[in-house]
Amino acid sequence: MSVNESQGGRQPECTFRVEGFEGPLDLLLHLIKKNELNIMDIPISLITEQYLEYLKLMNVLNLDIAGEYLLMASTLLHIKSKMLLPTVSEEGEEIEEDPRAELIRRLMEYQKYKEAAIDLGNKPLLNRDVFVHPLFRDEGEKEEERIDVSLFELLEAFRKILEKAKPEIFHEVVLESITVEQKIEELLAFFEREKRTVAFHTLFPEQSSRRVLVVTLLAILELVKTKRIRIFQMALFETIRVSPL
Repeated sequence: MSVNESQGGRQPECTFRVEGFEGPLDLLLHLIKKNELNIMDIPISLITEQYLEYLKLMNVLNLDIAGEYLLMASTLLHIKSKMLLPTVSEEGEEIEEDPRAELIRRLMEYQKYKEAAIDLGNKPLLNRDVFVHPLFRDEGEKEEERIDVSLFELLEAFRKILEKAKPEIFHEVVLESITVEQKIEELLAFFEREKRTVAFHTLFPEQSSRRVLVVTLLAILELVKTKRIRIFQMALFETIRVSPL
């Protein structure tokens, strides 16, 4: 995270870098999974449109988008334009390979290595994982699998929260002076007091302004980055939950 003072005596503007969370290939894989698409036959127009929508949301949240995200956006637009050209000559011969071919190869390779990394990360390592002996485990304690939530699944949930937010009234002269740092302290105090897991959406009060909602999300992202909270689901597509670490 980098913090810069804005002009006119306003609050510091916080810029959060997203490279530590995910990359452009992760975003594409998320969109493919979300739309239940065949990775070998990507509808490039749909994926490009949704990819650009995510970049706009990340820009609204003041997330510092790495150059590789913009490069992928230009790649998608280039592929989309090439898809509009004829692929077969008048003689019936194929002019060139599918414009999506190289992107599909990259996605397949990236997905393979990502799944391998996840499998490796799930293996117990000496001095890293601690296991409770059955004699000392509570009888009522039940092991539950938790699925970590990606940045883009989080942004999708936040987009739905924004859609329900009250509209901004620009003539109303009310300054909400809460900063990201203050929100971080507020969230830490909440989890220290409650000591429990909560649904992600409950951290965003219904009558909050869009500014407060954005500040809250940025505070949550920073706490995830510094490993002070964890965001997960008990199963795919279930409620996103947040718990202290």
